[in-house]
Amino acid sequence: MGRNVKFTLGLIIFLLAAVSISGYAYIQSKEFRRGPQITIQEPANGTAFNNPVIHVSGIAENVSSINLNNATIFVDSEGHFNQKLLLLPGYNILTVNAEDRFGKKVQKTLELVYKEQAEKTQASSTSLTN
Repeated sequence: MGRNVKFTLGLIIFLLAAVSISGYAYIQSKEFRRGPQITIQEPANGTAFNNPVIHVSGIAENVSSINLNNATIFVDSEGHFNQKLLLLPGYNILTVNAEDRFGKKVQKTLELVYKEQAEKTQASSTSLTN
């Protein structure tokens, strides 16, 4: 009977260890399964601007590289990014791409409009005297 008790106790310990290891692996793989995440805080998609210089800011999570219109941008230790950008007159499409260390990719697109203000002209009068 002592042999059966040892066997049962060993089997229980083995099963508990297997369940614990499996649970730990599942929790640790959450970042892998989730992939890279990008949240663009500003500007909002579809915004129209009167000034060509804008700031694109947001949060990137689980990324190893991130770029804005194919130019590398940098994130701080908390994942925040802030990039100054110059819009062209009219319709602009901005693309933010990110990749995690496992090769998973994500892309966000912003469509913005820069409405160029008409130059203010002042009429001046000059008197002609002969």
